[in-house]
Amino acid sequence: MSIIYPIFTLVMLTFVIIFAVGTSRLISVRKRQVNPKLYRLMSGYEAPDYVQKLTRNLSNLLEMPILFYVLGVLLVALQIEDPAMVDLAWLFVGLRFVHTGIHITYNHTIHRFMVFVASVLTLLAMWIKFIALMA
Repeated sequence: MSIIYPIFTLVMLTFVIIFAVGTSRLISVRKRQVNPKLYRLMSGYEAPDYVQKLTRNLSNLLEMPILFYVLGVLLVALQIEDPAMVDLAWLFVGLRFVHTGIHITYNHTIHRFMVFVASVLTLLAMWIKFIALMA
């Protein structure tokens, strides 16, 4: 199996959250929960919690996962196919789904942090394995 499938899956999760952010912002304006000017410069007003959670989660999906995407591109470009690496990639993506689920629902900080740490350690293991495969 190829690394491209877990990469594609994480990209799709990111698009789902992008659309959810846009929809939540429209809803917040329609319900008159915020002044539409908030979304011009993202300052001066406070968005409802549900909008803030989705927006922050989108930021999370564009921060650390960049290291995952870079590694994936390297694996594809160098034509490295390693089943253990693909398993780690799926684990990373699964953990990002769990992180997103926690973040946009009940948002328990300790639970979210534990999943975040697990995903960071998984990604670190992937990078270490990549360097070992290159040696």
